[in-house]
Amino acid sequence: MIVLGIETSCDDTAAAVVEDGPRVLSSIVASQIETHRAFGGVVPELASRRHIESLSAVVEEAIARAGITPERIDAVAATRGPGLVGSLLVGFSFAKGYAWARGLPLAGVNHLEAHIHALFLEDRPPAYPFVSLLVSGGHTALYLVSSPFGMELLGQTRDDAAGEAFDKVAKMLGLGYPGGPVIEKLARCGDPHRFPFPRPALDQPGFDFSFSGIKTAVGRMIERLPSLSEGDAADLAASFQAAVIEVLLAKLVRAAAAKGCPRIAVVGGVAANGPLRRRTEQAARECGIEAFLPPPRWCGDNAAMVAAAGLHLLRAGHRCGPESDVFSRSG
Repeated sequence: MIVLGIETSCDDTAAAVVEDGPRVLSSIVASQIETHRAFGGVVPELASRRHIESLSAVVEEAIARAGITPERIDAVAATRGPGLVGSLLVGFSFAKGYAWARGLPLAGVNHLEAHIHALFLEDRPPAYPFVSLLVSGGHTALYLVSSPFGMELLGQTRDDAAGEAFDKVAKMLGLGYPGGPVIEKLARCGDPHRFPFPRPALDQPGFDFSFSGIKTAVGRMIERLPSLSEGDAADLAASFQAAVIEVLLAKLVRAAAAKGCPRIAVVGGVAANGPLRRRTEQAARECGIEAFLPPPRWCGDNAAMVAAAGLHLLRAGHRCGPESDVFSRSG
């Protein structure tokens, strides 16, 4: 089975062609970073417009780079949610029309589940069960994954997502958007121990997260400094990043121990963060468990993970009809 995947949950217009296995034949992502950079974050209306302008060409390029003709496509998979409603409507409506016009089955994919399926795009996927940390700009959550769609929510953020906190702190420091890469780069020159930022929810039972307190502490520290030198900014970035990573990994390891699970995984856009990746592998070695992280190209939003998730849905007989709609929030 060859599946065309479509992803437009936020500000990336993506299409991919994936063959049963899954084997990625092509993956195209048209970024909107330059469009939203001036605003310091994603502007939903602009994101929808850019999807409308780009999607048809992105799909055509994905099919061409896969080395196939449109007639070879057996099914379509597209993100239904969660995400920005306007952006989701562009991609899912396109997918419904494409599938209907060609008489193809359509799978509507949960964006969060798709991120976990990114782990299976490589040669060394994890065995079930495993505990997965999903960490991105819009979501931070822990799942016990027992099958392709057996995903039990163990905990989630009560306020800001980790990636959202990165963006907000980057804005405080005048670093621009998106915040994750610029903070990671600046933090390389900083002292992660200079500012003892709080580790919210770390001493509380359960697996929920909270990042608003760390973000607020950074803002207050900036106000206290007589001036914000380059060294101060680097130390703030390094200390902030270290606090977030410590909280993420402590909760991940705690959840794996509580569930007696010998495998952990980290997925989502923030999973591309170098220090987080290294600390995850180190924590796994210290605990005698296995760690799995998709390569950075599959961490951000992409359509290959959507097509991979769609393959499982289609095999199980789950198909969407013309009446199917998108959803902005997870259940």
